[in-house]
Amino acid sequence: MLSGHRSAAVCLLAVAGLVGLPTGGAAASAERAVSAKDRAVSAKDKDPTWSIAPSSGSGRGAAGEGRPYFYMEGAAGTVLEDSVTVTNPGSEPTVVKLRAAEAYNRADGSFAVRDTKGTDKPQDAGSWLRFADDEVKIPPHTAARVPFSVAVPEGAMPGDHPAAVIAQAGERKMGVRVHLRVSGPTLSAVTVEDVSVDGDTITYSLVNRGNTVLAPKLAVHAEGLFGEVLDRPARPLPVELLPGREITLTEPWTDRPAFDSVRVELTVSADGAGKDSEAAEVRLVPWAAVAGGCALVAGCAGLAVFTVRRRRALEAFTAELQPEDGQRELVSAGTGEKK
Repeated sequence: MLSGHRSAAVCLLAVAGLVGLPTGGAAASAERAVSAKDRAVSAKDKDPTWSIAPSSGSGRGAAGEGRPYFYMEGAAGTVLEDSVTVTNPGSEPTVVKLRAAEAYNRADGSFAVRDTKGTDKPQDAGSWLRFADDEVKIPPHTAARVPFSVAVPEGAMPGDHPAAVIAQAGERKMGVRVHLRVSGPTLSAVTVEDVSVDGDTITYSLVNRGNTVLAPKLAVHAEGLFGEVLDRPARPLPVELLPGREITLTEPWTDRPAFDSVRVELTVSADGAGKDSEAAEVRLVPWAAVAGGCALVAGCAGLAVFTVRRRRALEAFTAELQPEDGQRELVSAGTGEKK
């Protein structure tokens, strides 16, 4: 469990696939000229791109010069403040619109964000964030610092509340990651559930039952009738599991035995969380080979039946051609009349 005074860790959030665009007010304050190096770059590039990043400690650094993400921590009922810097190295003014979003896991473990516009509005940290200016017009070769605040509501649950700052100009979108922690007791807990084997794939679900962001690790072990058939030590999974989320993942098993009865056990762990395991029993049968063998047996049995029936029919036909006993005696005695 992490201590309450410990700085919050990074929460990696995806910001692609956003929709909606809120409008805003006046241009942001604290504009400044970009360095001569930035001007030289923009002179070579006819269409240089703007960028955003957390402002440096003084609020005067260009995007990309300071922190790669935001982290904020405070108790329920407090207001936290920070600022984002938008840099325009181009030769034309750029209008950038800002909005907030909160992160969640899709069912497959990938990240998505809930925008502040539309029917599916954020209900958590994404709805706590407000900008001093939602729309910023940035002159050429200039960077603008935009303050924002996070009003943590009374009664907010302690733990991690991942969010993001989203900027858009035309079709171009960028995001700055935000890790927000509400002070209080933290709990790290993860479980693995619904383990099943289908062909060459092991499917399972992971559930974050705590209030902190987790980087889970997975170990896989399988025992067959004749001993161990699979042993993969714990390794990090390429996901960050957000609090309260459940995801469904798969594990390849291309070298599984063709014929066996196997117990497959998955064990999940994470820093600060205890291990959890679940197993599934599976009978591995080469159904194609079995079907082929059954077809061969059925073919042989059919051929045997056909042979027996054909032989019996031939015997019956031969018996019909033989003379009866009385006819056989007359023939042998020469009963035919002489002319």
